[in-house]
Amino acid sequence: MRARAWAATVVAVVLVTGGGCGAEPAEPPTGTSGDEGAIYLDRSYSPRERAVDLVSRMTLTEKAAQMVSSQSAALPRLGIPAYGWWNEAAHGVAREGILPDANPPTLTNTTSYPVDLSLGATWNPELVHREATQISDEAREVVRDNRLDLNFYSPTVNLARDPRWGRGDEAFSEDPLLTAALAAQFVNGMEGKNQAGRLLPESGGYLKTSTTLKHYAANNSEFDRLTGSANMDDRTLREYYTAQFREVVRRSSPAAIMTSYNRVNGVPASASGYLMDELARQTFGFAGFFTSDCDSIREIEHGHHWQPPGQPEPLDHVERHAWANAAGEDLNCQQGLHDQWSYANTIPDAVARGITTPNGRYTEEHVDAALVRLLTTRIRLGEFDPAENVPWVTAARSRVAPGSWTNSAANRAGTQTRDRLALAREVGAESIVLLKNEVTRNRHGDRSGRGGRNASPPLLPLRVPATGAYRVVVIGHYANPPSMYLGGYSSIQAGAGQANEVNGYAGVRAAIQAINPGAAVDHLPGVTPGTLAEVDPASVAAASSYDAVIVYAGTDDRHSREEVDRDSLALPGAQASLISQVAARNPNTVVYLETAGQVDVADFEAAVPALLWSSYNGQRKGEALADVLLGARNPSGRLPFTWYRDAGQLPPIDDYGIRGDASRPGRTYMYFDGDVSYPFGHGLGYTGFAYSRPVVDRQQVDANGSVRVSVDVTNTGSVAGSEVVQLYAGTPTAPAARQRPDKRLAGFQKISLRPKQTRRVAFTVELPDLAFFDDQLGRYVVDQGPYLLQVGRSSADADPRRQARVLVGGSLRPELSVVTATAPTLYPPNTVVSPRLTVAMSDDTRYGYRAEGASIPLPAGSTVKYHSNRPGVVSVDPAGIIRTGSRGVATVTATVSYQGVSQSTEFSLGVR
Repeated sequence: MRARAWAATVVAVVLVTGGGCGAEPAEPPTGTSGDEGAIYLDRSYSPRERAVDLVSRMTLTEKAAQMVSSQSAALPRLGIPAYGWWNEAAHGVAREGILPDANPPTLTNTTSYPVDLSLGATWNPELVHREATQISDEAREVVRDNRLDLNFYSPTVNLARDPRWGRGDEAFSEDPLLTAALAAQFVNGMEGKNQAGRLLPESGGYLKTSTTLKHYAANNSEFDRLTGSANMDDRTLREYYTAQFREVVRRSSPAAIMTSYNRVNGVPASASGYLMDELARQTFGFAGFFTSDCDSIREIEHGHHWQPPGQPEPLDHVERHAWANAAGEDLNCQQGLHDQWSYANTIPDAVARGITTPNGRYTEEHVDAALVRLLTTRIRLGEFDPAENVPWVTAARSRVAPGSWTNSAANRAGTQTRDRLALAREVGAESIVLLKNEVTRNRHGDRSGRGGRNASPPLLPLRVPATGAYRVVVIGHYANPPSMYLGGYSSIQAGAGQANEVNGYAGVRAAIQAINPGAAVDHLPGVTPGTLAEVDPASVAAASSYDAVIVYAGTDDRHSREEVDRDSLALPGAQASLISQVAARNPNTVVYLETAGQVDVADFEAAVPALLWSSYNGQRKGEALADVLLGARNPSGRLPFTWYRDAGQLPPIDDYGIRGDASRPGRTYMYFDGDVSYPFGHGLGYTGFAYSRPVVDRQQVDANGSVRVSVDVTNTGSVAGSEVVQLYAGTPTAPAARQRPDKRLAGFQKISLRPKQTRRVAFTVELPDLAFFDDQLGRYVVDQGPYLLQVGRSSADADPRRQARVLVGGSLRPELSVVTATAPTLYPPNTVVSPRLTVAMSDDTRYGYRAEGASIPLPAGSTVKYHSNRPGVVSVDPAGIIRTGSRGVATVTATVSYQGVSQSTEFSLGVR
């Protein structure tokens, strides 16, 4: 998404009753035009049924006005307040859409946690869930009336497939499995669910917030995101660029997905029925709503000048909206790159014109389906029910008294609680990756004591004496900047919020002086403040007089951000030269890199004994760094990406291929075979771990079966520590023509062990999860033959003592996976309903309805049964014919059974 700067005058907004910011919200609806028994107000009906009833009461113009993000219109006659769909909470609640036809103002003094890429380095789904739970609690405390503007355009689940991508810090990882495991817990924590994806008992059945996975799909280059096309085969699209979306849908059922600006294989993502309907809804089982990026529907016309095959000319401003909505785009985020046209002022014209789209003639049926999905989400959030019946509202009001929070410095950072700041510190410390930690050189230049009985310990953790002289210097602009950079989509810190920030220098100084009050901890700029252009000679000269030096280097939004990719992996300015010069003066030099992603370390890596990395690490980043440097926390971060040596090892950033060939290298640890600085999954700590030989519960397994892998892990050191046990799967004998990856992450577990403690770690590998998509067959297949299962500490681990082999035979047997229905929403009485069922199998083959008059028969032996929860409104006769009856709303359940497996879908119908 694009978010422009806005004037300071829109940040400080009026105080409102009930917490939150913005204009006085409307009270929850109590009735409509004399209809006190309105179904949409009746909690005995499901949220979808209530939404159907509400849609049935609107005119077409009113419907269209509800389908824009900034803001959807108030509808007083139905008790509907204006609603801001565009809100942000990527790493802390940061923006709320309180203004009509404008970008959402940035919030002031809300808690800012480490960015996604730092979270990715924790490899800790439970920690992500805890952070997201705190973010959503704070969201409920600050939004209008604690019940409005609760859809958040977070998290970003695009994969970090190229380190030059300007938004790499918003990604969790380059790997689909790791990304999905972490992002699913972000969704669960934000939406008020447990780690299994079920609403918490204290939820009262309501969502806490609604989340939006972004950006769907293959949106990883900023320079051409408005005009470019991410081109690839279907295998790459399914195995890599959409795999994490599929898995998060399976694990957490997120409320929404955002389509991206770019085209995918020539078709704008925001007009792609293939991406939205065929893949996400019919194949992955996504049941939420789609929103455009802001304003990706506009870019169909202005950026892409898209002329679909068979069209006489590019789509105009009305056609672009009709095509997007018909393809499955429910919500139009109409700000950011906007013009005067949106769903609100084009949909009635598009319906009147009966525009032809790939999904048939554009009619009000498309509008109804979209709006039902949107309003179902608002109803699930509790907006239309009395506040006292919505636990998330009452809980937020008990923590922050109504009327006590305003979006300005006057709020005194009241929602930045002690627990939230402590969690920001904890996440920051756990995200730091210790890349390198060696003993220091003595004055003769060799490694003192290595390998002997009296061997010197590595440089870290720093050993601060409790008394006596001890001098440390922290060098670098980013250690003590005029204002801390917290990453994109951050809140504003002012007054008490700034007072709650701890930068690198402040954190290290406080921690060292807490141990030794007489210690001297100084800061030196190192390079030209601001520009970073030149090394400061005085800083280098002074370095030799300290017991330890910490060089703090980094990047910020001048070097990469939304709309700006990096040209290279070089550290900006003279920072690399600074590190080399300081290390030459003082052998006890620690380097900490807080960057958007990988940087080139070739010029200085060999000269420094200790090297650490994180991405932008939240408002308590200084405390987190100090905890790791001094050993208060044993570092347990692991790289969520491959640390390439330099950008020259990679294809062009707009090349979306993943698998390499004779003319171009592959990407990620799965397909890149060049030299790297550090491998995916790498990270050190202050203790050691030993692995037993892994054991499998069977030597031969069917393609539809599973294998259990177990390994004993022992902490061999003298301090407690956490280890990320990683399991990789490979097919070493597969023919080269199949282009199989060297290995794929098949599972991971983060465990904590006391000194000398041993724990058995077990993984269950489902063989269908290791299938590959076959473009020619149009389905997933499992390779036959030997599989290598590697347990280790990174993707580079190839120790044969940590490997086990299993022989896989047989063929993948497709099972019933997803059932969907696309019946219209509103009917007159005594009308036969065609449910238009589609069935997807576990190998991604699909059957049933494709288009009007075009269907593929369900697999032989399938049975379909229908059931109506209100037969008087919608009946099902013994032959399975569905017919509308009296006025009202009913839900029909369609259950498909095939070879002992049954799957169901529900669709709600309104009879007018």
